[in-house]
Amino acid sequence: MEPILIKNIKPCVALQDYVRLYQVYRFVFNAAIIPPAKFHTPRPEHSITFYVRDFQKFSYIHSDKIITYPRCIINGIYTIPLKRYGGHDFLAIKVVLQPTTLSRLRIIEVKELTNTFINAEDYLGNEVSTLCEKLIVMIELSHMIEAIEHFLLHLVHKSYKITEPIDKASSYIFKHPGNISLDWLADQSCLSVRQFIRRFEAQIGMSPKMFQKILRLDRAYKLKNISPDLDWLHIALACGYYDYQHLVKDFKEFTALTPPAFYEVEKVAPGREFGLYDS
Repeated sequence: MEPILIKNIKPCVALQDYVRLYQVYRFVFNAAIIPPAKFHTPRPEHSITFYVRDFQKFSYIHSDKIITYPRCIINGIYTIPLKRYGGHDFLAIKVVLQPTTLSRLRIIEVKELTNTFINAEDYLGNEVSTLCEKLIVMIELSHMIEAIEHFLLHLVHKSYKITEPIDKASSYIFKHPGNISLDWLADQSCLSVRQFIRRFEAQIGMSPKMFQKILRLDRAYKLKNISPDLDWLHIALACGYYDYQHLVKDFKEFTALTPPAFYEVEKVAPGREFGLYDS
């Protein structure tokens, strides 16, 4: 395998209220080998992903059925792990959205996207297929990002609805680790607790409690990636868990593995031998 890149790119200023970042994954494997599968943990994010070269396939962790993604997909938040299989010439550009962007774009009810995806072309029309055709023939990554941002700006201007206090509350949860009081979040959103939970579920696709649990797990996973020498107790406390057993409980719930067992699986992910991390 040739080491290409795993890269995070900031969006342009005009899109920063809607897009957190672009994640680029590029690998080229020798035709004689089978590209390794990637164990994909639940992530606290909605995203739009473009597969620019070979298609990506996936399977749910307890299923042998392998499904091929379309050229461009819109993903909901997952509470279950997946196995993903890239092609020999793999280039994916993932648009990681701000927490309530997908809801505010009014593409689909986000609850319908939990643990699944939709073909972006089915919901956004020929503009997506036209963009995908352009990306396929482009060589420079900067040109690809520019084309994607032009598409996103048009989408935002056409469909976006006004920011509300609950949008800021969901962003606050994302930016601040640990358990945050629902009473406080509801108050900041000018809602009762019951109203806040209902609105949060409508805009994020799950309860605030579940979102916080996935967010903690994601932080722990990424911290171990960038600091492999840290012990799991240190990681647990740094990411808002009460203790190591609290961390173990969440890892088993969302990956069916203990933290050390999961890390052993993660070691064989594409790019590991070159020090490239999905962080």
